[in-house]
This record gives sequence, C-alpha cells and structure tokens, in this order.
Amino acid sequence: MNIHDIRTLTAQCIAFRDERDWKQFHTPKDMALSLTLEATEVLELFQWKDNAACTAYIETHQEKIADELVDTLYWVLVMAHDMKIDLSEAFAHKMKKNREKYPVDKAKGRADKYTQLG
Repeated sequence: MNIHDIRTLTAQCIAFRDERDWKQFHTPKDMALSLTLEATEVLELFQWKDNAACTAYIETHQEKIADELVDTLYWVLVMAHDMKIDLSEAFAHKMKKNREKYPVDKAKGRADKYTQLG
C-alpha cells in the first residue's frame, strides 16, 4: 500500500464519519476502544479453532474476515488522521526500528522476542 492508497482510504473513512456527524463521539479513548473491539472481533473468528480449522475457515469465510479487518483498519486510519500521524512515515520509521531489534542473522527462523535473541 502506498501513501496515495492510505490517503484515499483515510479520506473515505473521514467522509463516512463526517456525513454522519460522528466526530463528536471520537475521543482518543473511544477510538482506541473501538479499535480494540474490532481487533477482538477478528480474533473471535479464530477462537477455539486449531490450525487446520483456521485454514479451512479462511478458505470459506474470506468476506467475513475481510469485513472485520476493514473495520479494524477504519479505526487505525481515523485515529492516525485525527492525531495527525503520517502512517507512511510512521510505518517506515517503525520498520527501521524493527530491523534493528530483529537483525536477520539473529532472528531468522526464530519466534523469540528481541530481548531474547542474545
């Protein structure tokens, strides 16, 4: 996804919100709560399923999964907009930090947290 895609998606989210006069309800706390609730709905789709059941679910429920992911993305984009965070810049900066915390020679093929890589 490039900066133009992010800006286009953000503009669509803000237009949707503003057409409904919902900004008045969008405090940082309530937006963070909404983001968490939507992310939890993604998690709920996979609750109690083993890996094989998750794989089968993904194959047969693409639209439901996509809907929940988009609901989560909506809040990420709206929060970033309202908090004046340039997601493209923030993403690049965070990935640089991640590359430093997880160098390939230490992290490749390992699921350990960076503090355990030694």
